[in-house]
Amino acid sequence: MEKKWVDVQRYRDYNTYLREIFGERVQRISLDAGLSCPNRDGTRSRLGCIFCDRRGSGTGATMERGTSIPDQVRDGARSGELRYGAGKFIAYFQSFTNTYGPPARLKALYDAALLHPGMVGLSVATRPDCVNEEILGILQSYRNRYLVWIEYGLQSSHEETLRRINRGHSVEAFENALSMAHRFGMNVCTHVILGLPGETPEMMRQTAAYLGSLPLEGVKIHLLYVVRGTPLADLYAKGEFQCLEREEYAGLVVDFLELLPPSVVIQRLTGDPFGVDLVAPLWAREKLRNLSLIRKRLEERNTWQGRIHRP
Repeated sequence: MEKKWVDVQRYRDYNTYLREIFGERVQRISLDAGLSCPNRDGTRSRLGCIFCDRRGSGTGATMERGTSIPDQVRDGARSGELRYGAGKFIAYFQSFTNTYGPPARLKALYDAALLHPGMVGLSVATRPDCVNEEILGILQSYRNRYLVWIEYGLQSSHEETLRRINRGHSVEAFENALSMAHRFGMNVCTHVILGLPGETPEMMRQTAAYLGSLPLEGVKIHLLYVVRGTPLADLYAKGEFQCLEREEYAGLVVDFLELLPPSVVIQRLTGDPFGVDLVAPLWAREKLRNLSLIRKRLEERNTWQGRIHRP
């Protein structure tokens, strides 16, 4: 165990990881590049994943308000400075699929975000079926000046679940994308969702064990919540889907952390739904309370990230 995080958080949290590198608070700025997704434009499907909202799980700044990337960065930096006293930032391309487009356009978007003088990193969220060597080469080119991460949405290690949620890619596609990213020296963070339709607690723990067997640098754990205008909202309205309870979710997160290697950076323990669009569970709005409960359960069980990890 590394005492510097086990004694405090009992997991390797993202903020501490960034402080270790930069020596101060670093704030991530969420960006909407106005890109689309092959699971929405007809390449894979036009329905999207059953949980994905009109903002593509992001801010909607470009799509809804037409705000440019430089303006989003400026506004995000100002907010980070006022709220957290941050002077360094990471450009986080969050909405939809941020490697889905002509390489020249993607590079121009990344370049625009990195122009801010306080920018020290770049994080790009995408699908594992939307990367290639040319795009990874672009991301690699930033590594001599910036901390660079690529984030792959996997959500579950179970093929039947990926089909059920209309994910549009396989576990094999994720493994291929992971291997390709590592050939280019990328830090890889994987997104998973707890509470997906049809999944049992044991299936979620199997996903954790699967990730624990891979050479991953980071993981984001999300709660499945229901937002308006999604296929999942229709299932919920018909009584065909039930959300996890808060206590259940906290316990599952602890189970998940125990199975991950202690070296993996935990970039997220739950999601951040837009309150106006949230249908259920309403407790998902209470992020600080939810994080506090997860930490409390870690302490009560006297456990920590990696406690039962098996390489």
